[in-house]
This record gives sequence, C-alpha cells and structure tokens, in this order.
Amino acid sequence: MSRSRQPPLVTGISPNEGIPWTKVTIRGENLGTGPTDLIGLTICGHNCLLTAEWMSASKIVCRVGQAKNDKGDIIVTTKSGGRGTSTVSFKLLKPEKIGILDQSAVWVDEMNYYDMRTDRNKGIPPLSLRPANPLGIEIEKSKFSQKDLEMLFHGMSADFTSENFSAAWYLIENHSNTSFEQLKMAVANLKRQANKKSEGSLAYVKGGLSTFFEAQDALSAIHQKLEADGTEKVEGSMTQKLENVLNRASNTADTLFQEVLGRKDKADSTRNALNVLQRFKLLFNLPLNIERNIQKGDYDVVINDYEKAKSLFGKTEVQVFKKYYAEVETRIEALRELLLDKLLETPSSLHDQKRHIRYLSDLHTPGDPAWQCIGAQHKWILQLMHSCKEGYVKDLKANPGLHSPMLDLDNDTRPSVLGHLSQTASLKRRSSFQSGRDDTWRYKTPHRVAFVEKLTKLVLSQLPNFWKLWISYVNGSLFSETAEKSGQVERSKNVRQRQNDLKKMIQEAMHSLVKLARGALLPLSIRDGEAKQYGGWEVKGELSGQWLAHAVQTVRLTHESLTALEIPNDLLQTIQDLILDLRVRCVMVTLQHTAEEIKRLAEKEDWIVDNEGLTSLPCQFEQCIVCSLQSLKGVLECKPGEASVFQQPKTQEEVCQLSINIMQVFIYCLEQLSTKPDADIDTTHKALNIDVKDVHQLFSLEQRLLIVLSNCCFLERHTFLNIAEHFEKHNFQGIEKITQVSMASLKELDQRLFENYIELKADPIVGSLEPGIYAGYFDWKDCLPPTGVRNYLKEALVNIIAVHAEVFTVSKELVPRVLSKVVEAVSEELSRLMQCVSSFSRNGALQARLEICALRDTVAVYLTPESKSSFKQALEALPQLSSGADKKLLEELLNKFKSSMHLQLTCFQAASSTMMKT
Repeated sequence: MSRSRQPPLVTGISPNEGIPWTKVTIRGENLGTGPTDLIGLTICGHNCLLTAEWMSASKIVCRVGQAKNDKGDIIVTTKSGGRGTSTVSFKLLKPEKIGILDQSAVWVDEMNYYDMRTDRNKGIPPLSLRPANPLGIEIEKSKFSQKDLEMLFHGMSADFTSENFSAAWYLIENHSNTSFEQLKMAVANLKRQANKKSEGSLAYVKGGLSTFFEAQDALSAIHQKLEADGTEKVEGSMTQKLENVLNRASNTADTLFQEVLGRKDKADSTRNALNVLQRFKLLFNLPLNIERNIQKGDYDVVINDYEKAKSLFGKTEVQVFKKYYAEVETRIEALRELLLDKLLETPSSLHDQKRHIRYLSDLHTPGDPAWQCIGAQHKWILQLMHSCKEGYVKDLKANPGLHSPMLDLDNDTRPSVLGHLSQTASLKRRSSFQSGRDDTWRYKTPHRVAFVEKLTKLVLSQLPNFWKLWISYVNGSLFSETAEKSGQVERSKNVRQRQNDLKKMIQEAMHSLVKLARGALLPLSIRDGEAKQYGGWEVKGELSGQWLAHAVQTVRLTHESLTALEIPNDLLQTIQDLILDLRVRCVMVTLQHTAEEIKRLAEKEDWIVDNEGLTSLPCQFEQCIVCSLQSLKGVLECKPGEASVFQQPKTQEEVCQLSINIMQVFIYCLEQLSTKPDADIDTTHKALNIDVKDVHQLFSLEQRLLIVLSNCCFLERHTFLNIAEHFEKHNFQGIEKITQVSMASLKELDQRLFENYIELKADPIVGSLEPGIYAGYFDWKDCLPPTGVRNYLKEALVNIIAVHAEVFTVSKELVPRVLSKVVEAVSEELSRLMQCVSSFSRNGALQARLEICALRDTVAVYLTPESKSSFKQALEALPQLSSGADKKLLEELLNKFKSSMHLQLTCFQAASSTMMKT
C-alpha cells in the first residue's frame, strides 16, 4: 500500500527542556492534514496524544508527560504519513517539589500528596515535600542515642517544623562533626532562602501572568453572556424566571398530591414512632427482661443492661423515658434486696458470697454489703460451735453409757499400756492368759473427744472462708473494676476502721473455740460463771491420757491450719495456751494412770525365776513406764511456737512427785508380794489358770522373800537407772531427786525384807544350838575325851546348807549375803554360850575347841569381821591347849570331821572357788 504523503518530520521544539506537564510547541513538516489525521505523539517515550492540539501541518501544541527517560526524540504519527522522525530532542527536568504552603501559579498534581493518616501505603507524607536539608550542607549523623538526646532536651524536638524545635538538638544530631566553615556556608544559604521569600508576590505574579489573563477572559465572557440574556426579556433575569417556574410547579404539585402527602405524613409519624420503639427498645423492654433474667439467675446480664440504660437515660428529661427508667430502678431495688438476702444467708460458699458481693457492688448498693456478710458469717460460726456442743451434750444425756461412734481410730497406734504389757508378758512367759481389754476401745470414742474433733473440723471448714473473705475485702478483689475505681478511697477508709472490729471477731471466735474445748477436756480450767455456757457435760470420770494426747494432736492440727492462713499469732495465742494446758494435763493423767496400772502388776507376778534369779515383774515395770513415756512422746515434743511442758516450776514439782509416786507404788507392790498371805496368792493365780496346790508348795513365804530380794537387787543395779535415762531422754526435770528418793525407798524395803528372811532362817538354827550342846546332860567340866564333832553342830551345818540350797536355787548372788548373816548369828550365839560356861575340864575344852574350829573352818568363806570376832571371843573363853598331844588330837579330829562330812561341805567349797574366781 503506498502512502499519499511523506512521513512526519520534527525539526524543532520550544522549549527544548522542562519539567513534566510543561507546555511545548512542536514544529516540522508533514505533521498531518488535520486533528483527525494525528494518531500518535510521544516525547521521551511518553504518549502525549491526549494533550496534543493540532494547529497546522507544521505546528502542534502539547504538554510533556511523566516520561521514564530524561532525554528523547519527538515522534509524530499520522494516518497519511505513518510514523515520523525527529532531528531534535527534548530534555526532561526533575520538577521542584512545592510545599503544601508554597504559592504556585499553576495547578499542582496532588496525586502523590495523600495524607499519611488516611492511607499509610500511598503517596508521600507532606513533610517529605519540605526541604530535608534546610542548611544546604552535607548531613553527618552523630553517634548519640536518641534516648540520651531526649533526656538532654526534655520536652523539645529536632524537627524544624515543630513548635518545640531545638536548634542545638538538630545540630548535635545532624552536624556534630561539621566544620565551622561549613556552618558559615549554611548561614549564607539560610539568608539566601529568606531573601527569596521576601521578594513577595511580584515573582509569583510574573511566573503566572498568562494564567491570570486566561482566567480573566473566561470570567468576562460568562458575565457578558448573563447580562445579555437578562436584559432582553420582559419577565426579568434568567434566574428570576427560573424561580417563578419552580414556585408554580411546587404549588401545583401540592394541590395534586395533598391527600397522598397527608397519608404520607401519617405513615411517617407511625414510622417514626416505630423507629423510636426500635431504637430505644432496650429501655422499653428492660423491666420485663430484668424479671426474666432474675428468674433465670442471669444477674450479669441484668447488671450490664442496667448500666447501659443508666448511662443513656439516667439524666433524661423525656417523660416517657423517665417513666420507664423509674420502673427499671424499682426492679433493680428489688434485685438488690434479693441479692442481699442471698448474701446474708447461711451456710453459703465463699464463691457465692464473692459473686453476690460483686453483684451488689456493681448495682451501687448503699452501705457495705461485704462487711455485712463478714458479720453474718462470724455470727454463723459462733452459732455453729454452740449448736455442736448442745447436740453432743444432749446425746450424752440421752445415752450416758454409750460412746460416740463419730471418731474412727482404726489406725490409732496408741494401745493400752496395761494391755501391751500383758501381751508382752504372755509372749515372754508363754502363759495362756490374755489381756482383759479387747480392741473395741478403738471405736468407743468419748463424747467429749468426739465433740472437740467435730468442733475443730467445723471451725476449719468455716473460718478459712471467713478469713479469705476479709482478705478479699481488704485487697478489693471482691469488687469489679468499675466499683473498684469508684469506691477505692471510701473503702480504704472503711478497711482501716474495720480492722479493729475484725480483730475482735477473730478473738471472739478463738475464745469460744478454746472455752468450748476447755469445757469438754479441762472442765476445771473454766470459771464457774462460764460453766453453763461452755460446760454442762456432767461426767464423773476424767479422760484418759491416750484421749488427751489425741485431743492435743487435734488442737495442734487446728492451730497449724489457722497459722497457714496467715492469721496473726496474737489472735491464736489462746489456742497455744490451750495446747500447753492439755499437754500438761495429759502428762499428769498419764503418770497417774501409769501408777494405777503398776499397782495392778502384782496380780501378774507368775513367780517364774530365770537363770539370774529374776521374775518378769521388773521387766514389766520398766516396759510399763517406757510405754507410758512413749505415749507422751508427741505431747512432750515442742512444736514451733510451743513452750515446754516443764516450763512452770509448779508443773516440774508435780511431775517429779508423780514419778516418785510411780516408783514407790511399785516398791509397795513388791512389799505386798513378799508378805501376802498364801490365800491371797492362791486367789490371784486362780485367775491365771495355775494350780493352787502347786503354787502353795512351790512358793513359800521364804521363797517369795528371796525372789523379791533378787528383784530388788536387779531394780537397784539396772531397772531404776534405765528408767532415769528414759526420764532424761524425755526431758523430765528433777531426775536426780526421783532417783535418790526411789533408791532410798528400794533399799529400805530390801533391808527390811532381808532382815525378815534372816530372822526366819537364822533363828531356828541359833535356837537349836544350846539344846543340842547340853543334850544328854552334857557337862563341860566332866566329859569324856573327844572322839569327834557332836551331832548338834552337824545338824546346824545341815540347816545352813539347806539355807544355802534354798538361796542358791533362787539367786546365786544372794548366797554370800544371806549365809554371812546366818553365820554371824550362829557364831554370835556360839560365842555367847562359850562365855557363859564357868569352867572347862581338859576334855571339855578340847571338845569345845574342836567344835568351834570345825564350824569356823567349814564356813570360812562366809566369815565377816563380826563373825570372826565372835569366833575369836569363843576361843578366848576356852583354856589354851597345854600339850602337843592335844593339838595333834585336835588336828586329827578336824581332819576326820572334814573327811566324813566332805559331801555335805562341798557346797561351801564350790562357793569358795566361785568367790575366788569372782
């Protein structure tokens, strides 16, 4: 296809450089036959066809657009000539940024001037259009931190557009390292900018002169058109005519549509009324909604709706709104009364109490509901404690012989001391008798102990919630955030005023708890005036030590639980005093009970002697005391904050006296056992299923004395010392006194019993000497030559051997002690008899010397200084041997005696070797 014309050729452009949107004139050849022939125009690669205005085939006027290239050709495209060429180029300059407040004679493109507040992702913030470097010199950022600069220039700013602009801050931040010469240049730049602005409107008018002319011409043309149109018509100006036409149209429309408009107005009124109902349905429906939500228990919904209605209509002057709001207030007042009744209702959980208090706080209930709840809870706790006591007292009166089944002691490890000893003795001695006490005691809890257990559980179930409620009241957690802010100051005043009142409440509760416990466990510790209120148990017997120890543990656990609540210690001091009194009383009762059980130990003596000459009685006695002390271990132990049981001197003295009494009771039992008639012994052993005849035959009075003496020796050397160690281990006071008094009583009994036994055994032997010496009318003055030891002396030796055998059978250790005393009695009697003889013949003197020496040599191992003195006195009463024949005869006769009596005298020889080894 051939073209009819040559391609366009651009030969010139004026101006040849400029910023975007600069108006330029393009000149050349074959630039088109008309506006419709021009189909393309690009400058620096940007399409400028939309702004192009074809003037002639050699001239086109347009505006330069936002081109990507800084410099480029001007290309014109026409239908008739096609794409053209250019011999010139256009240079695109970067536009100067015009600030928001800068004057401009032309329209500024605001496409990049969006406010950051409306769209943070579009455009450039207005401040970025302002000069970033007002000084015109190079910026060198300092190393000072922004935080340090803010602290140094408090309340100032480094932004030069800010009202609080600080030049020093700006210079430190941006030009801390700038030289003084550069700062001088910056001052010159600032002066130049100031002078440029001071040129005023003249430069502004010069730059936009053509624009002013164009605007003036357009306004003049519009004015002339309106003037011509208004003066040619009779009816007035064009605007006046238009106004008249519109008024007539309005009147005609009103006439035609009056009925329709009336109905429309009525419909609008109805619609408006419905809109009001719909818009304020919260208030109109609120009374009914409050009743429904109260019935469902949705108090949170009621409170939220009420707060909303109060904020909207609380101060309204509209009568309808005031009427409905008054109805709402009536419902809310009823809700306040309902919630207050629920709050003061007992019993109630802590969660419910907090919830109701929060509701009442949010409803701005007058007064202090939280404190009312605390007071009601305090009264409830006191009422529960007294009701508990009344219930147990009534049950005790109705069933005085029964025990309370409320306390389970199946796992209790505190058996009866006596029962334990019986079981131990039974196992040790393999006896067939059993303890008289069964295990049913574990379930027979005394009413008073069960009451204290129930009382403490009751207090521990109620008082923690009471204390936690107070803590929540103090720290404000009972109230919502809104109520917290509104009533914080007033409540802080209330807390300070209520602290003393709460302290009195806690003290009253602790006082009642302690008094009720004392009335049950320690009735003698309460005054007569309080006996009716806190006592009234009407029981004769006192609680045993085991139950008092259990009560001590119960009260201790109560004190520990209350201490864990961080209740001040001064409020719990009465409980500490109760614990101390219970511990002291438990020790006293246990020691008294131990003395009673030890008194009954005599009934359990089986008289079975072991290899050491002991029965089970000393062991049972020691075990009885050890078990009693073991049962007191927990009572005597001092828990944190507790005082020692033996703190008071009076208590020390009483415990010491009771301990001495226990020892003396056992010593009395030993005395009773040693002197008890045979009939009583038979009766005792009948209960133990032992044959009465065997007991009577086996255990004579002398044997019982020996057994008791052996037990006394063991008690003195071992048992009493062991018991003293046990007392010391358990921190008993006055142990030295206990030991001294007990040892003195034991030694006194031992000496008395020993003398009784010696009297029983020595008197018959001593009494048989004189009749035996003078049997057959024997006369020391006229007698035959001696042929050997006479029978009376042999009989006395046989009797001494019998005593030796009897003692040896029971206890080897008693043999020297007993035989020494018997020999003393015999030697003393023999000396007396010799001294009573007026004169001896030669044969009589030899016979007497033979018998005295035979007796002395036989019992030589048991001679004491007293007996040796008696034998010496007896020999001195005899005439001295004058011839060697008499001495030889005496020696032969002694050897003959020892040889003939060798078998009988073996026991003395065995005793001699034993004593030598010892």
